[in-house]
Amino acid sequence: MDTQNLKAFLLVAETGSFSLAAQKLHLTQPAVSKRVAQLEEQLNITLFDRIGRTISTTEAGEALLPHARAVQLEIQAAEQSVRDLAGEVRGRLRLATSHHIGLHRLPPVLSFFSKTYPGVHLDIDFMDSEQAYDLTLRGEAEIAVVTLAPAPVGSIITRAIWPDPLDFMVQAEHPLCKQRKMDLEELSRHPAILPGLNTYTGQIVKNLFDRRGLPVQIAIATNYLETIRMMAAVGLGWTVLPRSMLDESLAALPIRDARLERTLGVVHHESRSLSRAARAFIDALEAAMDR
Repeated sequence: MDTQNLKAFLLVAETGSFSLAAQKLHLTQPAVSKRVAQLEEQLNITLFDRIGRTISTTEAGEALLPHARAVQLEIQAAEQSVRDLAGEVRGRLRLATSHHIGLHRLPPVLSFFSKTYPGVHLDIDFMDSEQAYDLTLRGEAEIAVVTLAPAPVGSIITRAIWPDPLDFMVQAEHPLCKQRKMDLEELSRHPAILPGLNTYTGQIVKNLFDRRGLPVQIAIATNYLETIRMMAAVGLGWTVLPRSMLDESLAALPIRDARLERTLGVVHHESRSLSRAARAFIDALEAAMDR
């Protein structure tokens, strides 16, 4: 079974598009179609249903996917083992991270790393932490620096780097700031601006209210914390943000019966042999724990 044909199949399945797969492979679309056709001919099976412009994997395609991903991981591990024989920290390191971490946590780490290891080309993808987990599971990112999932994710190894306490916040002039006593029940009566419930941070907040049997009036949901801070600062509702984002436009609400925290860290696939560059980057992250 040709590994290049497998790689083409994998990219078409993950992107849902022959043209996008072709872009990632730096090939023409007909060339990608030919590789998939050769794989289908070899296996004597149809791997994709093509209905109009929609591409979806068949039952056989779904069965092949995990094996194709495993093959790709093994190939990457073999290539990395050979490169590591040279003993130098160099090459390409594909890293996924969230916008918030990239803005507020990574700059000093990136600065140190790029100066210490100039032979490493950093390829950084910015996305939601949940998407970064998926990218890591598929073997497309070697490591990801993210908000760690509240519960363990299969095949993913995690390393906590930064505790990230969360505070309830509201516009400094908001009527909620004038109340002497504040609890979750009172907050549940007011509109909230929160990360989407598809995010780990949104789930942490929602689970807290669910455990108390309280509703959350989500007026606006967005995954971008900077946008949430702006909307809370103009008085559109209360929110929950990392304590590090508190500024003069917002006031922290002393909720007496609640404490929230998330953890930021680095993740990688348990089956992937980390390159010297990836291990050096994790070392740089761990050094940042003490600063």
